[in-house]
Amino acid sequence: MHDLLIIGGGPGGCAAALRAARGGLSVALFEPRQVGGTCLNRGCIPTKALLHGAKPGCDWSQLAAEKESVVATLRSGMEKQLKAAKVEVIPAQAVITGPNTARTADGTLWEGRSILVSVGSLPAPLPIPGMDLPGVSNSDGLLDDIRPRDHLLIIGGGVIGVELAWVWASAGCRVTIVEALDRLIANLDRELSQSLTMELKKAGVTVYTGASVAEIQPGPAVRFTHKGEEHTLAADTVLVAAGRKPATAGLFDGVSPAMDRGFLTVDEHFRTSIPSIYAIGDAIGGAMLAHKAEAEGDVVAHLLLGKTPLRGTSPIPSCVYTDPELAQVGLTLDEAKARNIPAVSGKCVMGANGRTLIEGGKRGFVKLVFHKETHALLGGQLCCYRASDLIAELTLAVSLGLTAEQLLRPVRPHPTFAEAVTAAVEAGLEALERSV
Repeated sequence: MHDLLIIGGGPGGCAAALRAARGGLSVALFEPRQVGGTCLNRGCIPTKALLHGAKPGCDWSQLAAEKESVVATLRSGMEKQLKAAKVEVIPAQAVITGPNTARTADGTLWEGRSILVSVGSLPAPLPIPGMDLPGVSNSDGLLDDIRPRDHLLIIGGGVIGVELAWVWASAGCRVTIVEALDRLIANLDRELSQSLTMELKKAGVTVYTGASVAEIQPGPAVRFTHKGEEHTLAADTVLVAAGRKPATAGLFDGVSPAMDRGFLTVDEHFRTSIPSIYAIGDAIGGAMLAHKAEAEGDVVAHLLLGKTPLRGTSPIPSCVYTDPELAQVGLTLDEAKARNIPAVSGKCVMGANGRTLIEGGKRGFVKLVFHKETHALLGGQLCCYRASDLIAELTLAVSLGLTAEQLLRPVRPHPTFAEAVTAAVEAGLEALERSV
């Protein structure tokens, strides 16, 4: 019997396996595809590698090879870490058959004192005709088919859709986004969405928001309604990027932990309704992000080792790797108001930031939200170069409840993007003074 059986070798499963094994537990990790899961092999890493290299006239075969090289290097590194930690990696899908047992397809029964579900998620299909037609792909398929297109039509304006739109648009391809909601990346701050839409349009991307897709026709072509008018657009490839669903179907046989729409229900310690079975990451819902799953996996491993977890699992920062980048953590001003939290915001527009001008001067801002009474930072929204790096400072500040006065204390170097944080804090302090 192992101390821990982990079903799924993505960021969360690998983090839990390494922490638990290094702490002295015997761990078996079941992964039917590649170690690293969606993020490393079919998501975050390959997408960012493509974003880094895509430009007009780029060599698509070289771009695909560079993407594969990055993925292979990172996957090999993770495999070596697991081996060094003496994690037993089983390249097979496991089905959970009881509170302490799992079975692989060859009939082998595995026993564990605890089981951790970290199966991740899958691209969600749309309930419309034509999903199985030639030329229709999800993000997994598109990332395995790196080549130029005369026209790439993307159904879905979330993070996956807009990042892949940026890849092909940056290389000079015609791109169209069709989104059902009234704006792109609707889970982020409205001003971030507006800024992104403007930059996509500048890059030549056609954007239809508030659109209703009826079907995908042979060709392929997409028939949809926008502002009362019906459109049919043909494309080389139709990418369906309309969200993801938990990969929990068929995971249990003979045991049924509580679930909600396919997501496992867990308590504050990530236990399911069956106390020996834990679940993390996309399998439990919330933000479907690698760093969320990794943090949760680390926490579960600490708990199983009988230790108090050092890592937190909130707030979870979100990033969009467009140009400029977008990032957000904590509450927006609208969200604070909706919760009846007294709040003000301070904003720095990047037009006067020296490093921004040096890098090309694209439109951007740093916006910070402060509690009107305590002055604590409630959230931050960034549209600027290196936003995905800058958000770390603001995540720390929100986690620790730092005030505007405390955030103003550090001397940030010049010329840097980080100077905008200081300017946004100063603007926030002025707003706080006016609100008294």
